[in-house]
Amino acid sequence: MSSAVFCADIGGSFIKFGVSRYSGKVEECGKVPTPVASWQDFADAIQQLIDRYGADLPACTPLAISTAGLVSPQTGEMLATNIPAFTGHSLAKDLSAALDRPVTAANDADCFALAEAHAGNAQNQPVVAAIILGTGVGGGLVINGQLVRGHGGVTGEWGHGAITRTELTIDGKNYPIPRLKCGCGQTGCLDMLGGARGMERLHQHFHHQENTSLDIVTGWLNGVPGSSLTVNAWLELVAEPLALLVNILGPSRIIAGGGLASAKELIAALDEKVRGGVLHTYAEPLLIPGKFLTDGGLVGASVLGRMQS
Repeated sequence: MSSAVFCADIGGSFIKFGVSRYSGKVEECGKVPTPVASWQDFADAIQQLIDRYGADLPACTPLAISTAGLVSPQTGEMLATNIPAFTGHSLAKDLSAALDRPVTAANDADCFALAEAHAGNAQNQPVVAAIILGTGVGGGLVINGQLVRGHGGVTGEWGHGAITRTELTIDGKNYPIPRLKCGCGQTGCLDMLGGARGMERLHQHFHHQENTSLDIVTGWLNGVPGSSLTVNAWLELVAEPLALLVNILGPSRIIAGGGLASAKELIAALDEKVRGGVLHTYAEPLLIPGKFLTDGGLVGASVLGRMQS
Protein backbone atom coordinates (compact mmCIF):
# COMPACT_ATOMS: atom_id res chain seq x y z
CA MET A 1 0.00 0.00 0.00
CA SER A 2 1.32 3.41 -0.97
CA SER A 3 2.10 5.79 1.89
CA ALA A 4 0.70 8.64 -0.19
CA VAL A 5 -2.98 9.64 -0.21
CA PHE A 6 -4.98 11.51 -2.84
CA CYS A 7 -7.22 14.12 -1.19
CA ALA A 8 -10.30 15.86 -2.54
CA ASP A 9 -12.35 18.59 -0.85
CA ILE A 10 -15.73 18.70 -2.57
CA GLY A 11 -18.03 21.69 -2.35
CA GLY A 12 -21.06 22.78 -4.29
CA SER A 13 -18.91 24.96 -6.58
CA PHE A 14 -15.43 23.42 -6.76
CA ILE A 15 -13.40 20.27 -6.16
CA LYS A 16 -10.04 21.06 -4.55
CA PHE A 17 -7.50 18.31 -5.14
CA GLY A 18 -4.24 17.51 -3.42
CA VAL A 19 -1.64 14.84 -2.76
CA SER A 20 -0.42 13.99 0.74
CA ARG A 21 2.96 12.28 0.68
CA TYR A 22 3.63 12.84 4.40
CA SER A 23 1.27 12.67 7.36
CA GLY A 24 -0.34 16.03 8.20
CA LYS A 25 0.85 17.72 5.00
CA VAL A 26 -0.98 18.14 1.70
CA GLU A 27 0.28 19.61 -1.54
CA GLU A 28 -2.75 21.38 -3.06
CA CYS A 29 -2.56 20.73 -6.78
CA GLY A 30 -5.54 22.55 -8.26
CA LYS A 31 -9.30 22.79 -8.42
CA VAL A 32 -12.03 22.22 -11.00
CA PRO A 33 -15.76 23.05 -11.04
CA THR A 34 -17.88 20.40 -9.31
CA PRO A 35 -20.13 18.49 -11.73
CA VAL A 36 -23.22 18.69 -9.53
CA ALA A 37 -25.79 17.14 -11.89
CA SER A 38 -24.15 13.93 -13.17
CA TRP A 39 -22.54 11.13 -11.17
CA GLN A 40 -20.59 9.97 -14.22
CA ASP A 41 -19.25 13.47 -14.87
CA PHE A 42 -18.25 13.71 -11.22
CA ALA A 43 -16.39 10.38 -11.29
CA ASP A 44 -14.69 11.39 -14.55
CA ALA A 45 -13.56 14.70 -13.04
CA ILE A 46 -11.93 12.89 -10.09
CA GLN A 47 -10.23 10.41 -12.41
CA GLN A 48 -8.84 13.24 -14.55
CA LEU A 49 -7.39 14.93 -11.45
CA ILE A 50 -5.73 11.68 -10.38
CA ASP A 51 -4.33 11.17 -13.89
CA ARG A 52 -3.04 14.74 -14.01
CA TYR A 53 -1.39 14.93 -10.59
CA GLY A 54 -0.73 11.35 -9.56
CA ALA A 55 0.84 9.64 -12.55
CA ASP A 56 3.95 8.78 -10.48
CA LEU A 57 1.99 7.05 -7.71
CA PRO A 58 0.87 3.40 -7.54
CA ALA A 59 -2.56 2.38 -8.81
CA CYS A 60 -3.49 1.31 -5.27
CA THR A 61 -3.00 4.83 -3.84
CA PRO A 62 -6.17 5.58 -1.83
CA LEU A 63 -8.43 8.57 -2.29
CA ALA A 64 -9.86 10.34 0.77
CA ILE A 65 -12.71 12.82 0.38
CA SER A 66 -13.91 15.74 2.46
CA THR A 67 -17.36 16.72 1.28
CA ALA A 68 -20.22 19.07 1.91
CA GLY A 69 -23.29 17.26 3.24
CA LEU A 70 -23.69 14.26 5.50
CA VAL A 71 -22.04 10.88 4.93
CA SER A 72 -23.77 7.99 6.69
CA PRO A 73 -21.19 5.63 8.24
CA GLN A 74 -23.88 2.92 8.31
CA THR A 75 -24.81 2.94 4.59
CA GLY A 76 -22.34 5.33 2.98
CA GLU A 77 -25.23 7.26 1.47
CA MET A 78 -24.97 11.02 1.02
CA LEU A 79 -27.26 13.88 1.93
CA ALA A 80 -25.94 16.89 0.03
CA THR A 81 -28.71 19.13 -1.24
CA ASN A 82 -26.33 21.27 -3.32
CA ILE A 83 -24.83 18.25 -5.14
CA PRO A 84 -27.76 16.28 -6.58
CA ALA A 85 -25.35 13.95 -8.42
CA PHE A 86 -24.72 12.24 -5.07
CA THR A 87 -28.37 11.32 -4.54
CA GLY A 88 -28.82 7.58 -4.20
CA HIS A 89 -25.10 6.88 -4.19
CA SER A 90 -22.78 5.52 -1.55
CA LEU A 91 -20.02 8.01 -2.21
CA ALA A 92 -17.01 5.96 -1.11
CA LYS A 93 -18.25 2.55 -2.30
CA ASP A 94 -19.51 3.68 -5.71
CA LEU A 95 -16.53 5.92 -6.40
CA SER A 96 -14.16 3.12 -5.36
CA ALA A 97 -15.78 0.88 -7.95
CA ALA A 98 -15.59 3.59 -10.62
CA LEU A 99 -11.93 4.43 -9.94
CA ASP A 100 -10.74 0.94 -9.00
CA ARG A 101 -8.97 2.14 -5.87
CA PRO A 102 -9.75 2.45 -2.13
CA VAL A 103 -11.94 5.48 -1.35
CA THR A 104 -13.11 6.85 1.99
CA ALA A 105 -15.24 9.92 2.67
CA ALA A 106 -16.40 12.13 5.53
CA ASN A 107 -18.19 15.41 6.09
CA ASP A 108 -16.02 18.51 5.70
CA ALA A 109 -16.54 19.59 9.33
CA ASP A 110 -15.45 16.11 10.46
CA CYS A 111 -12.34 16.40 8.31
CA PHE A 112 -11.56 19.81 9.78
CA ALA A 113 -11.84 18.27 13.26
CA LEU A 114 -9.44 15.48 12.28
CA ALA A 115 -6.96 17.96 10.81
CA GLU A 116 -6.88 20.07 13.96
CA ALA A 117 -6.72 17.07 16.32
CA HIS A 118 -3.85 15.39 14.46
CA ALA A 119 -1.81 18.23 12.98
CA GLY A 120 -3.34 21.53 14.09
CA ASN A 121 -4.10 23.54 17.21
CA ALA A 122 -5.58 20.65 19.19
CA GLN A 123 -2.87 18.02 18.93
CA ASN A 124 -2.69 15.53 21.81
CA GLN A 125 -6.01 16.74 23.26
CA PRO A 126 -8.32 13.91 24.41
CA VAL A 127 -11.64 15.52 23.43
CA VAL A 128 -11.68 17.94 20.50
CA ALA A 129 -14.85 19.67 19.34
CA ALA A 130 -14.54 21.52 16.05
CA ILE A 131 -17.07 24.19 15.17
CA ILE A 132 -17.63 25.78 11.79
CA LEU A 133 -18.72 29.42 11.73
CA GLY A 134 -19.04 29.87 7.99
CA THR A 135 -22.08 30.58 5.87
CA GLY A 136 -23.93 28.52 8.48
CA VAL A 137 -22.98 26.51 11.56
CA GLY A 138 -21.53 22.99 11.72
CA GLY A 139 -19.18 20.83 13.73
CA GLY A 140 -17.30 17.61 14.30
CA LEU A 141 -15.97 15.59 17.23
CA VAL A 142 -12.69 13.71 17.75
CA ILE A 143 -12.05 11.66 20.90
CA ASN A 144 -8.60 10.21 21.57
CA GLY A 145 -7.65 10.86 17.97
CA GLN A 146 -10.65 8.99 16.54
CA LEU A 147 -13.44 10.63 14.58
CA VAL A 148 -16.85 10.11 16.19
CA ARG A 149 -19.40 9.36 13.46
CA GLY A 150 -22.96 9.18 14.72
CA HIS A 151 -26.10 7.71 13.22
CA GLY A 152 -26.57 8.93 9.66
CA GLY A 153 -23.30 10.84 9.90
CA VAL A 154 -24.77 13.37 12.33
CA THR A 155 -22.30 14.32 15.07
CA GLY A 156 -21.49 17.74 16.47
CA GLU A 157 -24.26 19.46 14.49
CA TRP A 158 -24.89 21.98 17.25
CA GLY A 159 -26.46 24.47 14.84
CA HIS A 160 -29.62 22.40 14.42
CA GLY A 161 -32.18 21.55 17.05
CA ALA A 162 -30.63 24.20 19.29
CA ILE A 163 -33.63 26.54 19.38
CA THR A 164 -32.61 30.17 19.72
CA ARG A 165 -34.08 32.66 22.12
CA THR A 166 -36.95 34.90 21.04
CA GLU A 167 -35.74 37.81 23.19
CA LEU A 168 -32.42 39.10 24.48
CA THR A 169 -31.63 41.73 27.11
CA ILE A 170 -28.58 43.79 26.16
CA ASP A 171 -27.45 46.77 28.25
CA GLY A 172 -30.76 46.74 30.09
CA LYS A 173 -32.91 46.85 26.94
CA ASN A 174 -35.04 44.03 25.56
CA TYR A 175 -34.77 43.06 21.89
CA PRO A 176 -37.02 40.57 20.07
CA ILE A 177 -35.13 37.91 18.10
CA PRO A 178 -36.66 36.37 14.97
CA ARG A 179 -37.31 32.63 14.88
CA LEU A 180 -36.59 31.67 11.29
CA LYS A 181 -37.43 28.66 9.15
CA CYS A 182 -34.31 26.55 8.66
CA GLY A 183 -33.30 24.57 5.59
CA CYS A 184 -33.36 21.40 7.72
CA GLY A 185 -37.14 21.77 8.10
CA GLN A 186 -37.18 23.03 11.69
CA THR A 187 -37.84 26.57 12.91
CA GLY A 188 -35.54 28.51 15.19
CA CYS A 189 -32.25 26.69 14.54
CA LEU A 190 -29.04 28.51 15.42
CA ASP A 191 -27.83 27.77 11.88
CA MET A 192 -30.01 30.64 10.65
CA LEU A 193 -28.45 33.20 13.03
CA GLY A 194 -25.07 31.80 14.06
CA GLY A 195 -23.01 31.88 10.85
CA ALA A 196 -21.90 34.80 8.70
CA ARG A 197 -25.28 35.00 6.94
CA GLY A 198 -26.95 34.77 10.34
CA MET A 199 -25.01 37.74 11.65
CA GLU A 200 -26.13 39.66 8.57
CA ARG A 201 -29.75 38.62 9.19
CA LEU A 202 -29.49 39.90 12.75
CA HIS A 203 -28.09 43.22 11.54
CA GLN A 204 -30.93 43.56 9.03
CA HIS A 205 -33.42 42.73 11.79
CA PHE A 206 -32.05 45.34 14.19
CA HIS A 207 -31.13 48.14 11.80
CA HIS A 208 -32.86 47.44 8.45
CA GLN A 209 -29.46 47.66 6.78
CA GLU A 210 -27.71 45.17 4.55
CA ASN A 211 -24.08 44.88 5.65
CA THR A 212 -21.58 42.07 5.20
CA SER A 213 -20.40 40.15 8.24
CA LEU A 214 -16.93 41.57 7.62
CA ASP A 215 -18.29 45.12 7.78
CA ILE A 216 -20.28 44.31 10.92
CA VAL A 217 -17.30 42.81 12.75
CA THR A 218 -15.09 45.72 11.65
CA GLY A 219 -17.68 48.15 12.96
CA TRP A 220 -17.83 46.28 16.27
CA LEU A 221 -14.06 46.46 16.60
CA ASN A 222 -14.21 50.20 15.95
CA GLY A 223 -16.99 50.79 18.48
CA VAL A 224 -19.80 51.55 15.99
CA PRO A 225 -23.00 51.31 18.09
CA GLY A 226 -25.15 49.52 15.52
CA SER A 227 -22.51 46.91 14.80
CA SER A 228 -21.81 46.50 18.51
CA LEU A 229 -25.47 45.67 19.17
CA THR A 230 -25.48 43.09 16.39
CA VAL A 231 -22.27 41.38 17.49
CA ASN A 232 -23.25 41.41 21.18
CA ALA A 233 -26.56 39.75 20.28
CA TRP A 234 -24.72 37.24 18.07
CA LEU A 235 -22.32 36.40 20.90
CA GLU A 236 -25.21 35.74 23.28
CA LEU A 237 -27.07 33.54 20.81
CA VAL A 238 -24.02 31.49 19.79
CA ALA A 239 -22.45 31.13 23.24
CA GLU A 240 -25.53 29.59 24.83
CA PRO A 241 -25.72 26.35 22.76
CA LEU A 242 -21.91 26.18 22.75
CA ALA A 243 -21.90 26.19 26.55
CA LEU A 244 -24.43 23.35 26.48
CA LEU A 245 -22.14 21.44 24.11
CA VAL A 246 -19.23 21.97 26.53
CA ASN A 247 -21.23 20.70 29.50
CA ILE A 248 -22.32 17.58 27.58
CA LEU A 249 -19.00 16.65 25.93
CA GLY A 250 -16.36 18.15 28.23
CA PRO A 251 -13.98 19.12 25.42
CA SER A 252 -10.40 19.92 26.26
CA ARG A 253 -10.32 22.23 23.24
CA ILE A 254 -12.83 23.75 20.84
CA ILE A 255 -11.39 24.72 17.48
CA ALA A 256 -13.19 27.24 15.29
CA GLY A 257 -13.15 27.16 11.51
CA GLY A 258 -15.05 28.93 8.76
CA GLY A 259 -14.86 32.54 7.65
CA LEU A 260 -15.74 34.10 11.01
CA ALA A 261 -12.90 32.18 12.71
CA SER A 262 -10.41 34.46 10.97
CA ALA A 263 -11.65 37.32 13.18
CA LYS A 264 -9.49 36.52 16.22
CA GLU A 265 -11.05 39.19 18.44
CA LEU A 266 -14.52 37.82 17.72
CA ILE A 267 -13.47 34.27 18.63
CA ALA A 268 -11.78 35.55 21.80
CA ALA A 269 -14.98 37.34 22.82
CA LEU A 270 -17.01 34.20 22.10
CA ASP A 271 -14.57 32.11 24.15
CA GLU A 272 -14.94 34.44 27.11
CA LYS A 273 -18.73 34.28 26.84
CA VAL A 274 -18.75 30.48 26.60
CA ARG A 275 -16.38 29.97 29.54
CA GLY A 276 -18.63 32.21 31.61
CA GLY A 277 -21.58 29.89 31.01
CA VAL A 278 -20.17 26.41 31.71
CA LEU A 279 -19.93 24.31 34.87
CA HIS A 280 -16.19 23.63 34.84
CA THR A 281 -13.61 26.38 35.16
CA TYR A 282 -11.27 26.79 32.20
CA ALA A 283 -8.33 28.94 33.28
CA GLU A 284 -7.03 29.21 29.71
CA PRO A 285 -8.85 29.85 26.44
CA LEU A 286 -11.06 26.92 25.49
CA LEU A 287 -12.23 28.14 22.07
CA ILE A 288 -9.49 29.17 19.65
CA PRO A 289 -9.19 29.57 15.87
CA GLY A 290 -7.95 26.59 13.92
CA LYS A 291 -4.61 26.24 12.19
CA PHE A 292 -6.18 24.99 8.95
CA LEU A 293 -8.76 27.66 8.18
CA THR A 294 -8.43 27.31 4.41
CA ASP A 295 -7.22 23.74 3.86
CA GLY A 296 -8.69 21.81 6.78
CA GLY A 297 -10.78 19.66 4.45
CA LEU A 298 -7.78 18.41 2.50
CA VAL A 299 -5.56 17.92 5.56
CA GLY A 300 -8.34 16.12 7.41
CA ALA A 301 -9.00 13.92 4.39
CA SER A 302 -5.32 12.93 4.37
CA VAL A 303 -5.61 11.87 8.02
CA LEU A 304 -8.82 9.97 7.27
CA GLY A 305 -7.22 8.19 4.31
CA ARG A 306 -4.28 6.98 6.37
CA MET A 307 -6.53 5.83 9.20
CA GLN A 308 -8.58 3.73 6.78
CA SER A 309 -5.64 2.24 4.86
